[in-house]
Amino acid sequence: MTVHVWDYLPEYEAEREDLLDAVDTVFRSGRLILGDAVSGFERKFAAYHGLAHCTGVDNGTNAVKLGLEALGVGPGDEVITVSNTAAPTVVAIDGAGATPVFVDVREDDFLMDTDQVAAAVTPRTRALLPVHLYGQCVDMAPLRELARRHDLVILEDCAQAHGARHHGRLAGTMGDAAAFSFYPTKVLGAYGDAGAVLTDSAETDARLRRLRYYGMAERYYVVQTPGHNSRLDEVQAEILRRKLRRLDDYVRGRRAVAARYAEELGDLAERGLVLPSTAEGNDHVHYVYVVRHPRRDEIIEGMRRYGISLNISYPWPVHTMSGFAHLSRAPGTLPVTERLAKEIFSLPMYPSLPASVQDKVVAALREVILAL
Repeated sequence: MTVHVWDYLPEYEAEREDLLDAVDTVFRSGRLILGDAVSGFERKFAAYHGLAHCTGVDNGTNAVKLGLEALGVGPGDEVITVSNTAAPTVVAIDGAGATPVFVDVREDDFLMDTDQVAAAVTPRTRALLPVHLYGQCVDMAPLRELARRHDLVILEDCAQAHGARHHGRLAGTMGDAAAFSFYPTKVLGAYGDAGAVLTDSAETDARLRRLRYYGMAERYYVVQTPGHNSRLDEVQAEILRRKLRRLDDYVRGRRAVAARYAEELGDLAERGLVLPSTAEGNDHVHYVYVVRHPRRDEIIEGMRRYGISLNISYPWPVHTMSGFAHLSRAPGTLPVTERLAKEIFSLPMYPSLPASVQDKVVAALREVILAL
């Protein structure tokens, strides 16, 4: 049996009765679109973060896109972000009609190098889009100060950071709005696509609710464009509402897996293996467990022979993809990002990862690296 970096089946078996009851509850409710499940999850998710508003949408990509549009970002505007991210972050900026502007990331934790952001600001800059990557937060203080000085908006990309904290503040509570994905692999994952946008602004939330529903403020009457069909599904919302009660347990489970990796693999540093680091002030939730090694590709091939399939998050920096050749950054201009893309890979990480599987991964990785 092949070991994968993620598997939802152990969690499903443990939660099956509750999940099936969630589906049955929605089907028996008589309301399948924007009903009590969506509004209930929105209230609970906003309350978890201590914010006033949450708007559920159909996926994380549209959470970023609609979040930008609701904050007034559009054609002619520039959005400063990173290239070491999942492509949907940048697809969403492009979809909003704005232009992505990339800064490099830090060598030790792979997060946005906030020291480079000020130099990237131009008269066209409208927004900063920090990506809270792999389970921990970008240093937000310098971004908030920069936004204040230049009258910019901040949209946090929290797709990989549910429950993560930065100096005690939850990811998603440090900008003007925050976009979340609930793709099944996430720390808080649905059983299909789902997303949400958090904000403390009633005006921004009202725009979001219109944007997700064709631009309508009431049925059949469009009051603003562009409008989208981007509604959170009732079934996914009810599943997420119930799983939200277990989010802190999921985080504890991930941290336990990460702690065991650190204990069992720490001595391989002398063989070139670099384990994840946690930035100062951060509480890491380990959405993925990303390590580095200069002979990454040989290691992945070696692990495959043990029946272990590893992942690379991400093998191609966004600015090197042919679909984004029109952007200002060419290959060679973000040296840290490009170097990391050749060395990083992910070990299996999910809260229900069996100890026996983790033992197998550790033992195989040790043998493969020691044989290099």
